[in-house]
Amino acid sequence: MRIRVAALLAAIALPAVAQPVLNVGVGGSFTSLDPHYHNYGPNNVLTTYVFDPLVRFDRRYQPEPSLAASWRLVDDMTWEFKLRPGVKFHDGTPLTADDVAFSYGRVPLVANSPGGFTFATKGIVKIEVVDPLTVRLYTATPLPLLAYNLSNVRILSRKTGENAITADYNSLKAANGTGPYRATEFMVGDRAVFERNDAWWDAKPTWTKVIVRAIANDAARNAALQSGDVDIIDQVPPRDVAELKKNPKVAIASMAGQRLIFLWPDASRAVTPFATDLQGKPLATNPLKDARVRKALSLAINRTGIKDRVMDGFSEPTGQLMPDGASGYEPALPPDPYDPEKAKALLAEAGYKDGFGITLHGPNNRYVNDGKIIEAIAQMWTRIGVKTTVDTMPAATFFGRAVKAEFSIRLSGWASDTGEASSNLTELIASSAPDKGRGPVFDPSKYANPQVDEIVERSLTIVDTAKREAVYREAERLAMPELPVIPIHHQVNVFAMRQGLTFNMRMQEGIRAWDVVPK
Repeated sequence: MRIRVAALLAAIALPAVAQPVLNVGVGGSFTSLDPHYHNYGPNNVLTTYVFDPLVRFDRRYQPEPSLAASWRLVDDMTWEFKLRPGVKFHDGTPLTADDVAFSYGRVPLVANSPGGFTFATKGIVKIEVVDPLTVRLYTATPLPLLAYNLSNVRILSRKTGENAITADYNSLKAANGTGPYRATEFMVGDRAVFERNDAWWDAKPTWTKVIVRAIANDAARNAALQSGDVDIIDQVPPRDVAELKKNPKVAIASMAGQRLIFLWPDASRAVTPFATDLQGKPLATNPLKDARVRKALSLAINRTGIKDRVMDGFSEPTGQLMPDGASGYEPALPPDPYDPEKAKALLAEAGYKDGFGITLHGPNNRYVNDGKIIEAIAQMWTRIGVKTTVDTMPAATFFGRAVKAEFSIRLSGWASDTGEASSNLTELIASSAPDKGRGPVFDPSKYANPQVDEIVERSLTIVDTAKREAVYREAERLAMPELPVIPIHHQVNVFAMRQGLTFNMRMQEGIRAWDVVPK
């Protein structure tokens, strides 16, 4: 009888178990699924679904094994990485050291990149495929941070990527990675759909399907969460936190981050396109070249007021690149105080007693309250005689124009690629030197101080962590009084989700589906 019952049960078609889906709403508009195209936060989060690096960061921002099971220094200028055996790309092709060599060789060759990942591979002068699971990277000088830097570079398949261009990744033709998810749909700036890769080498994420939607409008993003259209959102406007907390179906999570919000002035060109006299006539000389003018603009910014009235407390005013507690933080560099009278005096000293006109550009859908911050700063500058016009635009348009150095001064943001100060120093205050991987291509400042450059270059070769950090601080003490960038604050990352979920946050920005689990 038992056998007959068992046979009967086996013949019954049981209903399929519902596949769990996570719907994510993000404020940043992603521009590509090519992991080497643009070192840009929303893109970087999205590409982690499909592609893995050799080394990744843990929650404490320390490197840990990913596709590389281990690595070691053979000598001061030779790194050896042992690949994890048995890893396959989504099409079933085994991962080999040749794919690593191809991927690192591609980084500097990506066409029309607004700012890529050459900072991570710049010091590699030779790549040797020792065997299918061993690759050696030779550097021109000691690079103690190589493992940190390589965490930013995803590994591609030579088979599908050899002749692929960025458009092929966006169309999914070349989107063949080793990551936890396969991309099944992608629309630039709109949505991405991922299906779980059950053959992934690491622990399977909870969600079999993830739908990521770009919802630039804050109110629309909040509404999507409260209506149940999405399960979790990022970039929650601080002003909305109290109201969202009233909803018993919503939970809030926040964590201090490393994202620096700052102003990038054109400090090099003889004439800058958006500087005028008070009647709107273009100025024959660029006022932003004068450090006294840059200091005046900084002193005119009420950072505490922005924190309290624009950010609702969710920011940390700063006068430097790294937040308090992070490697490279310099206690001797506090935020500039709000001092409009001193600002006016500096303008007069620089020859602009009556002020001048300027246009402040920036995105309106990339950073938390970016448009409101720009509006607030414009009002503050106008009060000291710098008549400020605001011109904000969607991030995709903004970065496309920034790469052409169209602006005189703009609001931007930067988060360390390595969890410490090296990328901030090389990308924001060292002089632009593409051959050395220094400075993004959209750097309008062109700030150049040979002494700062020497210190930054030296810091990148120091193996001892404490000594390296001391040199980081030395570079900041020398550069920041000249204000190659004008720091405003470090963001506090705020997320909201439906009740019943736990979000295991990281210092890095963004929502990764494997960090979201049901309670």
